[in-house]
Amino acid sequence: MASTNKHRILQAAEKLIPRLGIHRTTIAKVAREADVADSLVYKYFENKEDLLFSVADIRLREVLAVLDEQLGGIIDPESRLRKLIWHTLNYHDLHPNYVKLLFFECCSNARFYRSPTHGLIREHSKVTRNILDQGVQSGVFRSDVNMRLVRELIYGMFNIQVIGRHAANEIQACIDDFDDIFDLILAMIRENKMRVEPSREDRILRAAEQLFARKGFHNSKVADIAQLAGVAEGSLYDLYKNKANLLNSIAEKRFSDHLRKSEEAFLPNSAAGKLRHLMRYHYTLYMANPDFLKVSLLDMLLNLNFYRSSAWSTFKAYLARFEHLVEEGREGGAFRPEVNPRVFRNLFLGAFSYMAFRWLLFEDKMTDKIMEIDQLIEMLVSSIVADKMYDSK
Repeated sequence: MASTNKHRILQAAEKLIPRLGIHRTTIAKVAREADVADSLVYKYFENKEDLLFSVADIRLREVLAVLDEQLGGIIDPESRLRKLIWHTLNYHDLHPNYVKLLFFECCSNARFYRSPTHGLIREHSKVTRNILDQGVQSGVFRSDVNMRLVRELIYGMFNIQVIGRHAANEIQACIDDFDDIFDLILAMIRENKMRVEPSREDRILRAAEQLFARKGFHNSKVADIAQLAGVAEGSLYDLYKNKANLLNSIAEKRFSDHLRKSEEAFLPNSAAGKLRHLMRYHYTLYMANPDFLKVSLLDMLLNLNFYRSSAWSTFKAYLARFEHLVEEGREGGAFRPEVNPRVFRNLFLGAFSYMAFRWLLFEDKMTDKIMEIDQLIEMLVSSIVADKMYDSK
């Protein structure tokens, strides 16, 4: 009987909170919906927040259990990733009250990220990361892609799909975009057998750069650089006279890259260049104002009322610029014609939001944010270019 009462209370909360919002939902209303006394609710839950997180906890445990069953017997990492993304989107469609409660009530609450319930999301995330790592180890997925960013892009995409269905009213169901979503994700991580491997010179310069940064120029040995680059020490000397020549070559290569990219930043003359410029501009705007970034993540993006305000129309017009650039690239033949511009926009926005959550809410001070931004931008561009042998500069 006790478990039945608790179940009825949880069901009532899952029904009421998405409809009324956590601030307008009272314990008395939940008790009335569940047909129990108020005191019985307090017997099982300390307060509204405990009740809120408990509803999410029950559902997340169910998601993990069903996902484990769905993935059983599937060996190929690409098929496992496909099933995980499909199952998550489909589950969100089948349980609309749960996803609205999770995304617009739990995820907009900073305390949720320190709760045991959020640990279940991390468990789900670990399953995804294991699949991605398995793909790299088996040679199915690229080894030169930052898989942590891919994982965050996937979970950011889940968030934006929920917003698109339940707040922005852009789609009828999260699963409707599955094929377009998976097409873009697979395009950025699938191992391309035609991909040009780094030249011997590039490998040597990168190895020298890593060792100089780690040990210092004077403490780094040429033999160690050659070993890290996977070349014979003698072949290194065929290209570079000494360490000083190596250091000078690193500087020349990097500054040449910077010069080329700075010219692109101000005068992008290609579809990919324009898109890179806009994505970097987006990061610059938000990272320059961390207070607004935090407010926008918790109180705007995850607030249903935001999507009923005039501010949403302005923000949507801004986001449309990403879609217009993708359309322009498709029409000019630079981008693949099958790319869905809205889904690409959502992948970018979702990835940015998820990364920003980590930077701000989990106080990730060790990550090189500029490097991560550049990595993500290149991943996204690689997913839409028409020719996989594109120039990334």
